[in-house]
Amino acid sequence: MAADKAVCEVCVIHRDAVDRAAARLPDRAAFAQLGSLYKAFADPTRVKILWALKEESLCVCDLAALLNMTASAVSHQLKVLRLSSLVRYERKGKIVYYSLADDHVTEILACGFSHINE
Repeated sequence: MAADKAVCEVCVIHRDAVDRAAARLPDRAAFAQLGSLYKAFADPTRVKILWALKEESLCVCDLAALLNMTASAVSHQLKVLRLSSLVRYERKGKIVYYSLADDHVTEILACGFSHINE
């Protein structure tokens, strides 16, 4: 079996480099929050919802029609996105419209698509 070229052949710890990296590590809570944020992007349906909301503020019924899903299923996904602070909503009379929480969400989508299209 051929050796993996991406693995060191010897064990050498570069203490200065490790110490510099350790000094710049965010705390555990920040990593947990970031993991939760990316977990929200792990579902293709949620990404489609985010993409749609990037283009237009939409209500649950609009999203259900766009994605060929039930309103209940869309509501469930919106709750996940809301709890991750990725979307916000605004009530106008009897209708609740969803939109992206801020421009960072648009940037995350753009960076992700840019990366996969390299």
